[in-house]
Amino acid sequence: MYYDQISGLEELKKLIADRWFSLQIETTNDGIAQLKHELEDPGLWNDSSRASKLAQEITRLERHVRPWMELRRQAEDTLALARLAESEEDSSLEGEILAHYGALKKKYETLDIEDLFKGEFDGANTYLVIHAGAGGTEACDWVSMLLRMYLRWSERSGLEARILDTVDGDEAGIKSVTIYVCGNYAYGYLKAETGIHRLVRKSPFDSANRRHTSFASVYATPEITDEIELEINASDLRIDTYRSSGAGGQHVNKTSSAVRITHLPTGIVVACQNERSQYQNKEQAMNILKSRLYERMKAERQADIDSKTQDKSDIAWGNQIRSYVFEPYTLIKDHRTNFETGNIRAIMDGEIDDFIFSWLRNQSSGRVSP
Repeated sequence: MYYDQISGLEELKKLIADRWFSLQIETTNDGIAQLKHELEDPGLWNDSSRASKLAQEITRLERHVRPWMELRRQAEDTLALARLAESEEDSSLEGEILAHYGALKKKYETLDIEDLFKGEFDGANTYLVIHAGAGGTEACDWVSMLLRMYLRWSERSGLEARILDTVDGDEAGIKSVTIYVCGNYAYGYLKAETGIHRLVRKSPFDSANRRHTSFASVYATPEITDEIELEINASDLRIDTYRSSGAGGQHVNKTSSAVRITHLPTGIVVACQNERSQYQNKEQAMNILKSRLYERMKAERQADIDSKTQDKSDIAWGNQIRSYVFEPYTLIKDHRTNFETGNIRAIMDGEIDDFIFSWLRNQSSGRVSP
């Protein structure tokens, strides 16, 4: 009765044990205990900087090992329950055990993916910017669809997503939108989405019901903490204020609380309008600018490296990373990994983990460009 579940749980337990050994969980736990012992030294707090770094290191290590410890405990408990139900020939728990088994497999896959995150900012929060490209009103509607997809994905992934700024389309949809996604490995996951996304469908804005192709760019940048020194000269900035165009009640309609910052040397423009005050909007816009400038510096260094190789190409219009075809057939395909699916409804409802995981595995093994 429970043979498949018991067999699967035993195999999962073995996989967890293998990862437990390769990740040196026991050694890491010993290291955490040692750091906590150091943190208990009353004299340490005379050096607040060192105390803060110790606390941050403890948090980082615990974030790494605790999920694996919890997963192992849950797998052992579920296996014990399945064996008990099997021995007593109790079929009433079959549905519950099957659901637990499915959830545990999904959790294992997620943790296995997160162990691929080796980048400096993979664990950081992220800013996700979506811009409409070629396609006019159809492209603006495509941005709205992608926005919903990423908001639904964030919700499914237990991450918090907030819209910071939007520019509405002339007739419908959105020209551009900036989202702040907060939670563990937000940037690590969403960096997989950076690039050009192409949509092919029969446009609802075309009275002749013809097929249209439209494009949108997606760009993820990590939130940069104060620990990263990045000098921004005030003389290089042009700061404009304007009235918010979004919802927010009478206050935002009567005051110029929205902020737009232009970095003159690079031409980078960032904006924020959805915070409560002009000060908060300016602070958030500066955070976005800092993130964009840091990513620009990294990209310039990477471009220098790429210029010396022949197996890499720039992300640009006509170099889309993923195509979403709604007509005349249904297919979503990632051109970097060749992963594809025909389940458009699920993907547009935020179930994009398979695309993200496929890219991360390929990127980690060097089969796709970082």
